[in-house]
Formats: sequence, structure tokens, C-alpha cells
Amino acid sequence: MFIRIMKSIMLLTIIVLFQITDGFSQNRAPDFNTVNEITITVDEAIQIALINNYMIRKGLLDVDKAEAQIREAWGSVYPQLNASGSYTRNILTPNPFAGSDAGGLFETLGAIEWLAYNEFARTDGDPNTEPIPFDEFLDRQRQGFQDAGLAMPGFDGGNPFAVENQFQFGLTLSQTIYNGAAFAAIRGARQVRELNEDQMELDRQIVADQIKTSFYTALLAKEQLEVLRSSVDRLRQTVEETNKSVEAGILSRFDRISAEVELVNLETNLIAVENQAELAVKNLALQLGIPTNTKVNLRGQLTYSEELKPEFFDPGLSYELAVQQRPDLRQSESLINLLEVEGEITRSGYLPVVNAFANAAYIGQVPSNRVRIMQVEGEEFTYTSESRSFFDSSYWNPAVAVGLNFNWNLFGGFQTRMRAEQNKISIRQAEIDREFQKNAIYLEIEQSVRNLETALKRIYSQQRNIEQAELNYDFSLRRLQEGLGTPLQERQASSLLDQSRLNYLSAVYDYLIALSSYNRAIGQPIFQDQN
Repeated sequence: MFIRIMKSIMLLTIIVLFQITDGFSQNRAPDFNTVNEITITVDEAIQIALINNYMIRKGLLDVDKAEAQIREAWGSVYPQLNASGSYTRNILTPNPFAGSDAGGLFETLGAIEWLAYNEFARTDGDPNTEPIPFDEFLDRQRQGFQDAGLAMPGFDGGNPFAVENQFQFGLTLSQTIYNGAAFAAIRGARQVRELNEDQMELDRQIVADQIKTSFYTALLAKEQLEVLRSSVDRLRQTVEETNKSVEAGILSRFDRISAEVELVNLETNLIAVENQAELAVKNLALQLGIPTNTKVNLRGQLTYSEELKPEFFDPGLSYELAVQQRPDLRQSESLINLLEVEGEITRSGYLPVVNAFANAAYIGQVPSNRVRIMQVEGEEFTYTSESRSFFDSSYWNPAVAVGLNFNWNLFGGFQTRMRAEQNKISIRQAEIDREFQKNAIYLEIEQSVRNLETALKRIYSQQRNIEQAELNYDFSLRRLQEGLGTPLQERQASSLLDQSRLNYLSAVYDYLIALSSYNRAIGQPIFQDQN
């Protein structure tokens, strides 16, 4: 996956940058708690942020979650296999024939056996066997059970078909043959993944823009500090030259006191700027996830070169590039596609859902008393018994069934139709939002281009102005040293030089910020951004 590959590349870059191997592992960010001082460029700062930033880490998890949702959606059309089982203990079961004439049938089963015995005695051809009265039949039968040590079976009005223990174990296999909603849901899950991937790319661009702004702000504060330090050094030199001129009687004490007062004021400003520069660096460290007690050195300068010019200064051409690259525009397209998938899911309500199934079960009807009473073959009223095992085949039986089922909502009160209409309206609203978004993007690009052009003009102007200010300062310094100029003229020239340098730094800073905004406006991928 591209994102994971780029994450590994960034980790490797950080390892080379800091030359620390103990604090790193393959899947986690470097441990900056073991680092006392680091030196980073703006690109390295972006790479660190893309690893440590919480928004980026959450975005990676969203992409992984979308992958799991796709697999989940596919699972709805895969075969489904379910196992089930149950056990029932029938403590008391009512006679289903109680209260009806059918109950008398089971009470006269003994008479039926007596009639069957007499019928056999009359037809077997043996003169020794003759029909006997019903009472004698019952007595001889009772005596046979008693001789065998068995209880005389009877009927107590309960359910003669009741079985105390019932077991059922089964497997159900089902396969979706047609389900329009399930198939559309798979496409919808893919659209969600694309949405999350584009959101992560958008988050990366936002983080990169924020880090650039913080880095350039800290760098501006650092270079402003250098300008002020240079100004303090020059003013100290001026104070020394003024003291010499006062001692030589060329200048008055007023000139010396004025220069000393200005030096103290400038040194006070230097302290304030030093504090601001330090706070700007600590703010950058906080955004990078680096402990604030780590000394962070910035590598780079606020200077302009022609390589910093964007490929297109034309808003129209830049807009065409943005349409191809901006992740939020792709998100808008994906959202419309997702709404179309939602419409497919809604319209699938007009069609049936068809499934195939196969059921296999093993059913057990196991009585608590598993003793079987049998008449001894060839002997009248002589009985024996046997005890059957719990898993005797007479108690357990398999059952297998296959088939198809379908569910078709033929009329749902026009609900499906109304949901489809709502979906069409949502798609139209999303298309309007996309149209507005494109216009806003064009305006954003046009504003960025204007800011770039304005900052570039200021840079060119200040570059020439610095050259003039340096010549003016050198001239005033020589005049002061030769006794032809005044300390005030030298200080004015120094102030003009400082102001020109600060204006140049401010123009370069504004250009770099505008360039970062421009790159974000056209959706330039992070690793193609060489600024």
C-alpha cells in the first residue's frame, strides 16, 4: 500500500537525519526524549509531523477500518454456516387426548391384546390352546410380569407419547443467490475507503501547510534576531567612534549620550526578540511532537531563488491542475458516487432476495427408562427385558433438507419510492455543493497567485533597496570615521539598512507562506513539494 510505503520512507529519513538507532523501531516514531539537540530543515520537519501528528495517525486507522468494512460487506454474500443445538427435559407432559373420547383408546389397549390372543388361539390349529376370558388373560399376564420381576405396564392418564429427554443438533448452510442491497453495499464500502484515503491526503496537506507556516515563522524570528544583533554590534561600534570623537573635541557629550541611550534601547529590544524567537521554535517543537526541552536548530534561510517559482502563475492553468489533484474535490465526487450507491440499495427494495439453504440435523428422543419388555418366543405369558444404551439407534434419527427461499415486498406503502426520491434530491444537493466548491477553489487559487505576485514584487524591490542601504551605511560610516559625518547620520543609515533587511525578510516570508497556500490550493502531493 502506497501510504504504508511512504510511511516507511519517512521513518528511514528520520533515522538518517538524527543518526539514532536505539530509539527507533520499524512501526513507531522516534523517541525524542533521548535526544538533547537536533537540527532540522523544513522538509524534515514535515516528515516528522506526518509521523507524529495525531490527525495523520487517526487517518491511517480510518483507511484500515474502511478495508475491514469492505471485507465485512463481502461477507454478506459469502456462504453462511450456522450450528445450533438444544436439550429439553420434559418433567410433566399432559396427555394430548385428555378430555376426549380418544383417551379411552389407550385405556382399552389391554382388551385389544386379549382379543388378539384369543383370535390366535382359535386359528393356530392347536387343540391345547383355547380362548380364555379377559380376567384370566389379565391375571396370567400380570403373573408373567411378576415372574420376570417386571412391573406391569399400565396407563395413568398421562401422555403415552411423552419422552423425557429431547436433543437436537443441526447445521444450516445458506448462500445468497441474489441480493441487490448486499452487492451495492460492497461498492459503497469501496467508496468509503476512497473517501478516507482522500481525507488522509487532505489531512497531510493541511499538516504540511501548518508546519511550513510554523517553521517559517520561527525562521523569520531567528533571522530578525540576527538583523537586530547586527544592528546592536554596529551601534556599539558607533558609540566607540563617538567616544573617540568626544575625547578629541570633535563631538559634544550630547552626541555620545544620545548614542548610548539608543544602544540601551536597542539591546532591550534584542532581549524581547530573543524571547520571541525561542518561543517560536518551542511552538514548532510542540507541533512536531518533540519535547520542548530539546534544543531545536533550524537549518535554512529566508532567501528567494528563481527555483521557488511555481510552474504556473496563471489561475486558469493552476485551476485545471487543482481539478486533477485536490483530494477534497475527489471526496466530493466520491460522495456523489456513494449517494448513487445508496440509491441502488434503496431501489433494490423493488426486487426479491433469493437464498439457497441446506439443513442437516440429528434429533434424539431419549426416555429416562430405556428398559424394553419382550415376550419370550414360543412361550405364553413369559416375558424378558433388555436395557438399551443412551445412543441406541432407535432413539436418534438424522434429518436433511435443502431448498430455496425468497422474500419480495410487493407493496410497502410507497416508502421505497419516497426514499428513492429523497436520494435523488441528496445527489442534486451534493452536485450543487461541488459546483460551489469548484468556484471557491478557483477564487482560492486566484488569491494565492495574487499574493505570490505581490510578495515577489516586494522581494525584487527590497533586494535593490538593500544594496542601496548598504552603500549608504558604508558611506556614512566612512564619513563618521573621517570626522565629516555625525553619529546621527550613521545611526539613521544603520536603521535604514536594518529596515530594508527586515522588509526583505518579511517579503520572503510572505512569499513562502503564499507559496505553501498555493501548493495546497492546487492539491500538490506532499512528496512532490520541493519547497
